[in-house]
Amino acid sequence: MNSEPTYNISGQNKGIADPFERFLEFISKGSVLLIFAAVAAVIWANTNPSSYVHFWHTYFTVDASIFSVKMSVLHWINDGLMAIFFFVVGLEIKREFLAGEMSSVRQASFPIVAAFGGMIVPVIIFELFNLHGEAADGWGIPMATDIAFSLGVLAILGKRVPLSLKVFLTALAIVDDLGAILIIALFYGGNLNWISLMIALGLLGILVIANRMKVQDLRLYTFIGFIVWYFFLMSGVNGPGTGLHATIAGVLVAFTIPARPKIKAVDFIKGIRQILHRFDDVSKKNDKLVLSHEQLSVINDVEYSVMEVQSPLQHIENQFHGVVNLIILPLFAFANAGLTLLSGTGGFIFTTVSFAIAISLIIGKTVGIVLFSWLAVKFKIAIKPKTSSWLSFTGLGILGGIGFTMSIFIASLAYQSEMLINQAKIGIFIASIFAGVTGYFLLKYSLKKDESNVSRMIKK
Repeated sequence: MNSEPTYNISGQNKGIADPFERFLEFISKGSVLLIFAAVAAVIWANTNPSSYVHFWHTYFTVDASIFSVKMSVLHWINDGLMAIFFFVVGLEIKREFLAGEMSSVRQASFPIVAAFGGMIVPVIIFELFNLHGEAADGWGIPMATDIAFSLGVLAILGKRVPLSLKVFLTALAIVDDLGAILIIALFYGGNLNWISLMIALGLLGILVIANRMKVQDLRLYTFIGFIVWYFFLMSGVNGPGTGLHATIAGVLVAFTIPARPKIKAVDFIKGIRQILHRFDDVSKKNDKLVLSHEQLSVINDVEYSVMEVQSPLQHIENQFHGVVNLIILPLFAFANAGLTLLSGTGGFIFTTVSFAIAISLIIGKTVGIVLFSWLAVKFKIAIKPKTSSWLSFTGLGILGGIGFTMSIFIASLAYQSEMLINQAKIGIFIASIFAGVTGYFLLKYSLKKDESNVSRMIKK
């Protein structure tokens, strides 16, 4: 246990770093849009609160021949578009466990143990506030980390952030998302319509069988996946969105998407060489500006081969990252981040609920992530990258307190009262801003010290 294949501080292994850096670039762009969307929502909610509430609570009906769903615009976003977000999260989780940074116990143990600490300690701190009634239902809110904002802060720090820290925070956030999904499924659903739920589970079983039989037609998974989402949406006895949350369907469907390509990379290379040889032969016979039918046929074969070597999971993930980070999440923030900063009497709405959530996110996440990481290393469950100090990991722990998207989402499920939701949002906002700013400056300082220590080690 003395080698460190996962954490490459140089970041120069292009086979690993390039796709990861592209992912971080997408995330950082999305985090900027999230900020603009959240600020716009707060401005709208405080300049014309009635129109903000009225717009998002306007009912919109989708009526087809086989189904009819009537929900508010807000619920279409939270139950519909966010199902796509959770679908992509599910794809990321599956990919990481199959072939990514969590594909082995040794690779996964460090961020997984840290993520557990980052979920458990915030709940303990929240419970210490001894809230009563509906306010006590918000215990799951401080468990979440917003991957877009947290990685966005790392992106601001640039190339000085070692790949090992980026991988650690990404893996931690993915495990954190999985924990949030389980919490939503187990504790934030209503009374169930078991017939709808059994139909949905039966259809999921069909997708699992299709995967095992190596069926890779995405039209099948898309069609049945949509029906699964619909029955999850209708799994509550009190109408759409009142049962097991529909976003869970997105995760479960993602787990059924095939992760293996139809052809291996070696066979792809051989095939492409033959196709390019054909193209070269055909091109010698045609020197016109417009491609011939034979040339177009060869190009189609290239496109087909490219699709065959890329697994359906990777293909969908690449297609949806931009949609999720640049459209769905900013739209979610615009619809959900509108909090009223002043009460009817002119005072700020900052109550015990706001304070409990803010403290649980800031202190709970930091202590939980750092303490459990230290324990994992202490008891030799995991290995810490030698070139990164505990001070840098403390900075990452503070960034874990950026709850924003996921915390707001859980708050909308935990509370029915608009006042409590508003108080929760204020706590989330305060914690996220504090964690982002503090984490940034602490990491900026600690990374300089780490670079100095590495330089001294090299000189010796």
